[in-house]
Parts: sequence; structure tokens; C-alpha cells
Amino acid sequence: MRAEAYAKVNLSLRVRARDASGRHPLRSLAQSIDWADRLALEPASADAFTVTGLPAPADESNLAWRAVAAARAAAARPGPAALTLDKHIPLAAGLGGGSADAAAALVLAGTRFGVGPADRDRLAPGLGADVPFCLLGGTAWMEGFGERLTPLPPLAGFWLAVAVPPFEVSTGAAYSRWDDLDGPDGPAVSGRDLPPELRPYEPLVNDLVPAALSLAPGLGDWAADLRRAWGRALLMSGSGPAHFAFFPTASEAAAAVAAGSGSRGTRACLPVPQGWRVPSGTLP
Repeated sequence: MRAEAYAKVNLSLRVRARDASGRHPLRSLAQSIDWADRLALEPASADAFTVTGLPAPADESNLAWRAVAAARAAAARPGPAALTLDKHIPLAAGLGGGSADAAAALVLAGTRFGVGPADRDRLAPGLGADVPFCLLGGTAWMEGFGERLTPLPPLAGFWLAVAVPPFEVSTGAAYSRWDDLDGPDGPAVSGRDLPPELRPYEPLVNDLVPAALSLAPGLGDWAADLRRAWGRALLMSGSGPAHFAFFPTASEAAAAVAAGSGSRGTRACLPVPQGWRVPSGTLP
């Protein structure tokens, strides 16, 4: 059984102060994009987990394997399994790669162990705030702590150029620094800087930008260089440090990606209407 797990971008991310639970409520306009990891889950005589492609942990700290374990714990017919993760989405980039892997692994493990969609939905929030969205995918508002989703009509008509700088920003550290900075608003992008399809949602804002800039001093200069090279307003995804911009055609997005430098990952991407995809004929 095989599946593709799609990255996401936060087109907009508004953060609120910690509530009584100690967590930050959020409201985000999230979008799946066609930058994908690939997973395969097979029956086995003993558990096995293998990671290929980009470096990623191949143990129980990996969200994909945790998703398999969670589905198996809820299963009517548990058993050993072999999971292979072919990693292409950069880690610690704000693109939700780990959450996408967890969502796709839930689908595969649910099929393997007889765990239905309702139980998958119940298990997803316990794996991570982005996992419920990655399980749904497409275009949606995320609210609360990521568990409240409002699907929206699929977005189309534009391309994204996505670039990941050569350093990482910890999600937990970004939220803590946002608190230390007294909860600043992020920079807004609106009007002609957005494709017409996104203007009903303007302004697009990521409130974690000031925190990311504070944690990664080189990010500001890197983003300024990228903005000049692309000639476009930039947005940051999640807690960063990945940035993206909008282009009307595939060729323009590809040219922008080719012009980007000093990145550990770049890609021209389309919005996609799902968070995961099972190739035809790969599920029993």
C-alpha cells in the first residue's frame, strides 16, 4: 500500500495569546501544495521503519511511525508492519511535512488494521496541530488548535514558488518568542500582490514572522535577497523559515525557483485539492 503526503502552506496565520490550556489559539488559511513525501506500508513478520531521501528520524519520534502505532492501538486486528518513508519535504521548514506524513500513514495504517475514517479523525489531533488539516487537505480555515476545520472551494489559477533557507526555526521556540515580543502582528500582503483568487481573503498575514526573524538573524537578509530576485511580495509558512510567492504561470514560477539561491529546498508548486493521494490500485 502506497500514498503520497502533500506539504501545506499557511497562506495566512493569525495567532492569539495563550489560553488557560497554555496553548495559542490560531486562525489560519491553509493550502495543500504538490510537494510530496511518499510512504509505503506492508505486512511484515516484525516491525520495521525505513527512511530514504532527506534525513529524518527513523524511530518512534517520527510522526509517521507514531501514526501507525496510534492506528494499531485502536485496531480490531493489530499486527506488525513495515513502513518506508521517502522524504522530499524539508524538515523544520513550516511546510507541515511531518504532519502530512502522519496523515498519510494514518490512512495506510487504517486500511491495514481496519481503522475507519471516524477513528482516523479522532486520532489526528493527538499527533499534531497540523495533522487534521493534512488529513483533510485542499483549502480550509484552521481554527482553535488546528482541530476546527472549515473546508473552502479549491483554489486554482496560480502557481507558488517555495524556498526554504539553510537554517531551521523550531515551532515551539517561535511561539515562545512571539510571547516574549508581546504578541506582535505580522506583515500584511494584499491587493495587487495577491492573485485575484486570494483577494477575497486579504490581507494575508503571518503573525510568527517577527518571532522567526528574532530567532534566525540571517532570515531577514535572506528574505530580502529572495524578494529582490523574485520581484514579488513574500509570505512565510507556519513558524518558518520557508517563504513563498505567487506567480501566474508555471514557467514564471520555475524561473523564480531557478533564480533563488542559498536555499536547502526550492520548488514550483500548484495548489492541490487534497492532503494525501493513494495511487490507483495500491489499496486492497
